[in-house]
Amino acid sequence: MTRTLALVESPAQFLGLLEWALGERGGAPDPGRCEVGVLLPRDPVTRRQLGAMAELARGEGIGAGLYDLRGVPAGLPRAVAALGPRLTGAGRLVTGGPPSGIVRRLLSLSRARDLVLLDDGTANPAAARVARPPAPGHGRRVEVFSCRPESLRLPPGAVTSRNTYGWARQRYGPPQVRPGVDLIGTSLAESGPTDPERYLREIVRLADELNAERYFAHRREDPDMLRLIAEYAELDVVRPELPLEIELLRGPVAETLIGLSATVLHTLPHALAGTGVEITVHTDAVDRPGRTSPRRQPPSRKR
Repeated sequence: MTRTLALVESPAQFLGLLEWALGERGGAPDPGRCEVGVLLPRDPVTRRQLGAMAELARGEGIGAGLYDLRGVPAGLPRAVAALGPRLTGAGRLVTGGPPSGIVRRLLSLSRARDLVLLDDGTANPAAARVARPPAPGHGRRVEVFSCRPESLRLPPGAVTSRNTYGWARQRYGPPQVRPGVDLIGTSLAESGPTDPERYLREIVRLADELNAERYFAHRREDPDMLRLIAEYAELDVVRPELPLEIELLRGPVAETLIGLSATVLHTLPHALAGTGVEITVHTDAVDRPGRTSPRRQPPSRKR
């Protein structure tokens, strides 16, 4: 039976790997022959989530090792030395997209004939990059595992399989659904395209108008911004320890979820299918970029 090595760099990729291996796709009928190399980032919240996902994978019989490439001197050479034997011994590689420079470097060391790309919404360009042959004259078979396979444009010969989030639903759901509204945050105010002041004001307005109770923070959101959201919007800020799909399936979850970014529509309708939870998107806070100056104190939520 083919030995599988997965390289993941984010909690979403890790969840995708578990869905591919253990869900309806059944990519790893023998979990003991599937191993995960977790390439840790510098961000402490993401590191904690990846560590929690590694423990979860081990509980399902899948080996997972943590590799600190970015936080220590000579991280990449050390990771290459540690993962080299596993790369050469794996007949199948699984990775997220788009692959980072580090992952592309590691992929170049492998002669695996089968490659699985875990789609996080950017599989179209990523598939073209990773589909290059492992050696001259020998093609690489490429599978893209996606919750939206019908939207993909793939290289010739690539195939798709559907991520239904069936494993997560069976493992953690169904959640308790309670009346009310929860907001789902985004890190766009930290990454640059969104004005932080406008973002905060819009959250305060939404919390007031919708009588929202909780704010599920993106793992990359700034702690100072989250403190302001808790103070002015009077929301209970939740920092998930696992990917949001799992966090919501564990419940309780509000009957209405409002996403501040359209990316929530990629996965949550599939993960929460059959629960009756309504998922909508409100992008007014992120659609108009720019910086405001001087910074004004946002209005507090009305009661």
